[in-house]
Amino acid sequence: MSKLRFWLATIIETCLRMLPIPARTGLVPVGNPGPDSPVLLTCNFDLTVRRVKRALQGIDCWLLVANSRGVNVWCAATGGLLSNHDVISVLRTSGIEKKVNHRQVILPQLAATGVEGKAIRQQTHWRVIWGPVEATDIPAFLAASQTKTAAMRQVTFSWRRRLEMAVAWGFPISLVTAVVVWFVWRQALWPLVALVWAVSLLVFLAFPLYERFLGGGGKHRGFVIFDFGQYGVPLVLWGIVIAGAVGWGWVSGALDGVYVLRWGLASLVVVALVSMDLMGSTPLYKSGLHEDRLLQVHLDTELCKGAAFCEDVCPRNCFTVDHTRRLATRPRADACVQCGACLVQCPFDALSFSTPDGGTIPPDVIRTYKLNLMGKRLQRAEVGDQ
Repeated sequence: MSKLRFWLATIIETCLRMLPIPARTGLVPVGNPGPDSPVLLTCNFDLTVRRVKRALQGIDCWLLVANSRGVNVWCAATGGLLSNHDVISVLRTSGIEKKVNHRQVILPQLAATGVEGKAIRQQTHWRVIWGPVEATDIPAFLAASQTKTAAMRQVTFSWRRRLEMAVAWGFPISLVTAVVVWFVWRQALWPLVALVWAVSLLVFLAFPLYERFLGGGGKHRGFVIFDFGQYGVPLVLWGIVIAGAVGWGWVSGALDGVYVLRWGLASLVVVALVSMDLMGSTPLYKSGLHEDRLLQVHLDTELCKGAAFCEDVCPRNCFTVDHTRRLATRPRADACVQCGACLVQCPFDALSFSTPDGGTIPPDVIRTYKLNLMGKRLQRAEVGDQ
């Protein structure tokens, strides 16, 4: 029954994942933890909390749930909804300091865009350890003495994640479509709802087929609305949908000028809505609505001391650190998604953003100003007050 409830809740929350769904914050004992058990921290997005708990089955540990306003880790940290204050607050108010003998807390790696490990240690004396990207890798991470492999550090867009995003887009758009069409074109209600789901599944599950057209990382300019890159993939998808609609109209005998016009316009709207800012719906590329996609990470080799925080928190494995020379390099710079995690965590401020016009954005600006949904940077306090 517990598995049934888990999957039922997962399906419901996946359909509604565009909305904040908060879980209770505070301290959650997992298994039978003691004073030497590891302490992990996550956001209070309910779907994330349940998945982390499931990943931790069979492990005795303490789980801290910080207030991210019901938003997932990466979005909350990038947008200032999961900040130093939220981590410090749960460390101080949960009672965890009386439960354990150590002062080490494992944070999800994707929180590194908004939570400063150095600041947490200075203000609480707790050392931040950056855990893996995926919750399913936590057991292996703990078994390996809290050491990550390169694969554990790298964010991916697996078919399961693509299916989740297809559902997350398909459900609300099909719901809105059904309500609108009920009043203006009732006989097409179910075909249009089916079209929404078909396009959603096609757009996201076929992602690997056209990923190479997206231009890659910081070099991408792309379209602001469809944002599939310069090769017009949305138009290709629309063409496929139109071809299918015409084929069905021909088979059913309903094909005429009015039929083509109606389904042409309806399918264009559906493709536009589902494919709008596709890159921002993936963990692999920066949103086309965000000006940060035009930035480039600059590494000052004279300031770099090889601390390797950049390598530890980069979700695209852009960095390699030579520990003998104590120097970082960026051999995979083209994969960068401009998340800013490396800038936030570098204790020597050896990293900064360079702008297309030759300007520089220092790390303190990235630490202080966080992105809203439209990609504009606001002061963290302002974001938290919204």
